[in-house]
Amino acid sequence: MDVQYTCTFWGCEQQSAKEFLSNVVANGYDGVEINFPDDTNFIAEFMEELKNIRNTVNPNFIFIAQQVLSNKNETVDEYIKRITERLEFLTTLKPDYINSHTGKDFYDFSDNCKIIEITEHISRKSEIPIWHEIHRGRFSFHLKTLLKYIDIYPKLKLIADFSHFCVVSESNLDDQKDLLSKIYPNIKHIHARVGFEQSPQVNNPFAPEWNTHLERY
Repeated sequence: MDVQYTCTFWGCEQQSAKEFLSNVVANGYDGVEINFPDDTNFIAEFMEELKNIRNTVNPNFIFIAQQVLSNKNETVDEYIKRITERLEFLTTLKPDYINSHTGKDFYDFSDNCKIIEITEHISRKSEIPIWHEIHRGRFSFHLKTLLKYIDIYPKLKLIADFSHFCVVSESNLDDQKDLLSKIYPNIKHIHARVGFEQSPQVNNPFAPEWNTHLERY
């Protein structure tokens, strides 16, 4: 198996685009995953540095654009307008694919389905894959209810961060192995952090007190 590692911009927000990408390359990552700040100069610098990296260092350097909207009190239609505008903008940057934080956990099932269909339409039109992250607060927040969406959209592509399932269920998912295995064929990318029953991230996955959880993951 050819495992490729990408570095997230999450946690590096104080860095400029050039500094971030320079550090990523220096540390041997195969690419980046980034939720862009609302800063046109940052985005322009990022795209220029990305071009330089692909021309001089690694022609296959991975660029994953994240779609993560801020929380806002809004109607479903207002949310749809925001996510459509953001996804259409991100497709113009030509990422290898988009990690989308899609829908909301409290929207009706039919509304989240409508949102998923809109993202799929944008993906087909732009020819940019859009994959949906397993995350609290999104349509994908809970394992059993996520399976209902996969029943309707069997080709739905997911980014796995199982730590969110653990927090939502207050469980290490030992009793949900059969359910978990059903979504494996839909997973295209993994966020490899170790969570536990009360938080999406342990303080040190290699500390002896977290060994059971590390082995489970």
